Amino acid sequence: MIDEMKVEIGITGFGSKLDDDLKSDCWANMPPELLTDILMRIEASESDWPDRKSVVCCAAVCRSWRKNMKEIVKCPEVSGCLTFPSSLKQPGSVGSLTQCFIKRNRNTQTYTLYLNLTEASNDEGKFLFAAKRFRRTTCTDYIISLNADDISKGSSGYVGKLRSNFLGTKFRVYDARPTNAALLATKCHSSRLGSIKRVSPKIPAGNYPISNISYEVNNPGTRGPRQMRCVMNAIPANAIEPRVGPTPTDFHVDSSSSSSSSSSSRSLSGSKSAHVSDAQLGALVLKNKNPRWHQQLQCWCLNFNGRVTVASVKNFQLVACLEDENGSKEHEKIVLEFGKIGKDVFTMDYQYPISAFEAFAICLSSFDTKITCE
Repeated sequence: MIDEMKVEIGITGFGSKLDDDLKSDCWANMPPELLTDILMRIEASESDWPDRKSVVCCAAVCRSWRKNMKEIVKCPEVSGCLTFPSSLKQPGSVGSLTQCFIKRNRNTQTYTLYLNLTEASNDEGKFLFAAKRFRRTTCTDYIISLNADDISKGSSGYVGKLRSNFLGTKFRVYDARPTNAALLATKCHSSRLGSIKRVSPKIPAGNYPISNISYEVNNPGTRGPRQMRCVMNAIPANAIEPRVGPTPTDFHVDSSSSSSSSSSSRSLSGSKSAHVSDAQLGALVLKNKNPRWHQQLQCWCLNFNGRVTVASVKNFQLVACLEDENGSKEHEKIVLEFGKIGKDVFTMDYQYPISAFEAFAICLSSFDTKITCE
């Protein structure tokens, strides 16, 4: 029965009928108990792409199916699956890296992010994001969109941007939607906001800073691996620590300072303790893992476990930088790794607590020209 239903969903699930037309359809009027049971079976059976598109088809049948599907599908942190576009701004899976790759087009100055479907080198992947580089007089912008055919701030698929300074050493990541009420006050007013079509009466579209990326300037006449530091303003530093008890689906904010946002949003933790330092209560700080010098190869090396095959100054691994009474120390868990595997192909693997959107923005900063860091 489920297989027969999938065939029908494949026909009706992509806009062949409007919601009003489906009110009289047998699928739309299915008893809630039976509908929930069927959707749960599909969710459990289709764990990987491309078969997982059946889950998306179910959510596209009608409003009742969409509501039930959204309640059944677990967030990426728990399931490890990127099912809906909202999953791209939710924390990644816990305990394992989500494997993706980026394709660069030098002619059009575009960068496309795909989710790995197989381990094969010719894997076409599942499209996630597209970004385009725009060079300004004093800075460089990377516009990030869900629509590969229309990468602009006026596109309905616009989700955010990355902006660099003139030297390409400092970057700021902007989200088109605020992550919490506190960030509304720090909204970046842009003269181009009037061109954004996707406007909500509840949450205004715009550019809300969520993280800062900086590259250390090398001394004149010296060469070496890049030193980078990422301050994730929307993620608390204690998010990297092991948790005891149920896994939360988001980072909550103290109700005394601002109200909690949607389940896909994140904010700084408001629970403070007098025995915890301010650094531990602040934003999560990521820094590149220091490579080791290989005497035989005469180069700096990092262990990517076979995911990176071409040496490049762009290659990096990010770990959390934790601070306590004894100073700062590196966390062992790799949160994000990025490396070259072809002329214009790069791997991007990330995990909790950052999202695919944040990981992609950080990797885009590595592509930008850095006059004083080479």
